[in-house]
Amino acid sequence: MFLIDDILLAPARGVLWIFEEVHKAAQEEMANESESITAQLRNLYLQLETEAITEQEFDTGEKLLLDRLDAIEERRRPGALAPDEEWAGKVE
Repeated sequence: MFLIDDILLAPARGVLWIFEEVHKAAQEEMANESESITAQLRNLYLQLETEAITEQEFDTGEKLLLDRLDAIEERRRPGALAPDEEWAGKVE
């Protein structure tokens, strides 16, 4: 009986494993994206200190990078909805 159960449940376990791997890959990608943005911010500060960019260029670049970091942190929060899910359930 257990052999039949194993055979019948194998496809479901395979699909579950695939979803778990995709989730892990997405988490790693978000972590790498966050590290990349932090490195870009450091580079931006360095450029400002060496006067390679103006204060206005710095402010614009910093705002964009900080907004991206905020968006990443928002997605990481448990129970946070994706942007297209926020209003999908609303009825006009």
